Amino acid sequence: MTDSSPEFDGLVAAVTGGASGIGLAAARRLAEGGAQVAVLDLVEAPEPFASFRCDVTDVRSVRDAIDGIAARFGRLDVLVNNAGIGAQGTVADNDEDQWHRVLDVNVVGMARVTSAALPLLRRSPSAAIVNTCSIAATAGLPQRALYSASKGAVLALTRAMAADHLREGIRVNCVNPGTADTPWVGRLLDKADDPAAERAALEARQPSGRLVSADEVAGAIAYLASPRSGATTGADLAVDGGMQNLRLRPT
Repeated sequence: MTDSSPEFDGLVAAVTGGASGIGLAAARRLAEGGAQVAVLDLVEAPEPFASFRCDVTDVRSVRDAIDGIAARFGRLDVLVNNAGIGAQGTVADNDEDQWHRVLDVNVVGMARVTSAALPLLRRSPSAAIVNTCSIAATAGLPQRALYSASKGAVLALTRAMAADHLREGIRVNCVNPGTADTPWVGRLLDKADDPAAERAALEARQPSGRLVSADEVAGAIAYLASPRSGATTGADLAVDGGMQNLRLRPT
C-alpha cells in the first residue's frame, strides 16, 4: 500500500529569506505538503507562517531564530537555505566591501544557519537541507562575476555538507534555478534603460524562451526536501528551462 498522507505531515521546516520570491513560494509549497513552516527573514512573513527575524550575517540573530523554532515547535526536520543577495558586474566592478558582503550572505550565511540548526536536524528521522544555488554556479554568465563566485561556493559547500552529514541521517542537496521571475530580477529590469528589451534578452537565453517561475523552483525544493526522496543527496537539481544542458538550433 502507498502512503496517502501528505509528504511533510508532522514535520517542521525552516526557510531563510522566506518572506518573498523563491523563499515564499517554497514556504507555501512545504505548507501545502503538511509541514509547519517557520520563515526566517529580515521582514515579517505573511500568514500563516511562523515568522522569526533573522539576519544570516549575525551569528546571534541566527541562533536566536533557531532557538525560537526549538521553543515553539520542539523540532526541525527541513532547512531551506534560501537567503541571498545578487551582484552585477565583472570581476573589477565591485569593491572589496561588496565582495565580502555578498560572500558573507550567500555562503557564510548558509554555514551559520546550518551550524545552528544541526543539533535539531540530527534528532529528526527525516532530516533534509536544501540550498538555493544558481545556474551561475555551472555556466559562465556575463556581468555576474561576484554572484557566480558565491554560487559556485554554494555548490561545493552543498556537496561537502552532504558528505559530512550523510551518516548522521541528514541529506543535503541544492537547487539551481535559471533566471527566475522574482522581485530581485524585477528590480534589475526596472533599472535597465529598456526594461522590455532586457526582459526579452533574459527570456531568450533560456531554451524554454521564458523565465523560471518561483513556484517551479519551489517544486524542486520540495522534491529534494521530501522524505520520499531518501536516496537523493549531494545532488544539484537544475530548474533552468534547459539553459545548462541544451543547445537548440537558432529559430
